[in-house]
Amino acid sequence: MSEERKRAGQRVVVVGAGMAGVQTAVALREQGFTGSVTLIGAEPHQPYDRPPLSKAVLLGKAEGSAFDIDFEALGIELRLGVEVTGVRPADHELDTAAGPVGYDSLVLATGAEPMRLPGSDGVPGVHLLRTLDDAERLRPVLAEQHDVVVVGAGWIGAEFATAARDAGCAVTVVEASGRPLAGALPAEVAAPMAAWYAEAGAELRTHTRVARVEPGAVLLDDGSRLPAGAVVVGIGARPATAWLAGSGIELGVHHEVVADDRLRTSAPDVYAVGDCASFPSGRYGERLLVHHWDNAVQGPRTVAAALVGEAPEAYDPVPYFWSEQFGRFVQYAGHHAAADELIWRGDPATPSWTVCWLRDGALVAVLAVGRPRDLAQSRKLIDAATPMDPALVADPAIPLKKAIRA
Repeated sequence: MSEERKRAGQRVVVVGAGMAGVQTAVALREQGFTGSVTLIGAEPHQPYDRPPLSKAVLLGKAEGSAFDIDFEALGIELRLGVEVTGVRPADHELDTAAGPVGYDSLVLATGAEPMRLPGSDGVPGVHLLRTLDDAERLRPVLAEQHDVVVVGAGWIGAEFATAARDAGCAVTVVEASGRPLAGALPAEVAAPMAAWYAEAGAELRTHTRVARVEPGAVLLDDGSRLPAGAVVVGIGARPATAWLAGSGIELGVHHEVVADDRLRTSAPDVYAVGDCASFPSGRYGERLLVHHWDNAVQGPRTVAAALVGEAPEAYDPVPYFWSEQFGRFVQYAGHHAAADELIWRGDPATPSWTVCWLRDGALVAVLAVGRPRDLAQSRKLIDAATPMDPALVADPAIPLKKAIRA
């Protein structure tokens, strides 16, 4: 039997109807897969993109962000509103609330779920922002200009605070560490970002923890009390993998699915992609867990290539993400470590500046604020592990592509 005929009889099931799952299903068809493709999603909504939730949908400028994809024309079966409760790799079968589902190949694309604030479950007015339903519940909060307390000054906290201020809400952001983005950026880089909050009219309280949330108020560990028509929790996310307990599929220290450099899991015929999976990066010499949109777009091509019988290259992208906050467009490419050399390009007190990280003289990461050209050029330089001249890198008037070491 030819490989084509074998593929025609294969059943691929994708669990998770977010960006990674949808892109996997579409990539399979684009790469010539002719077998059956089933996409299972826990939410009842037509599959949608998440970045607009914290912007257009939240502010009432859009009703939703459904993907413009004709799944029926592509021969992709959608099973929406179906919760997957387990998988038995030895039987090639999923357990779902609607009954068992068999597969020949399985793709795990369940993404991540927001971490909850301890003691806040069931308290009226406490919100997360991850799903379309979350955004729709928060939209009237902004429209009615409630006092808002945001717990966590990470990426999602900053983006929601931005939207809330744009809507005219009074906003207080509470952060347990001493600076915003403490888990992502070093202190000297995050420090100038703290000023953005005050400039936008939002109050940022660092070194502050929530002691208790009650209806209409947040009590802090310093004894103060904040009025809160709504509390939005943005303290991080973890891979949505609890349903894999007992499956035998290897999970990592962050409860993510451990995938190899072709995105294969420890179970035969099972792949993992997107926010729920980590992969070994030869580029950076460590295992990466990337919770960003671009990873959910790139990984599916590798999985699809493997499923159609090709030999995909090792999955080792240059991570990339962006954030729009307080009137600034922030972009990051690559991956840095504390020991890497940090070089400033421009003055962080101005609207546009960049930070570069070098490792053994080569560019490994870039954070660009209002400098999209730096970001665009850096992605190619990072991908090629290009040796750079530190003095030229530090001059914001010199394009990064011309700052290469002779």
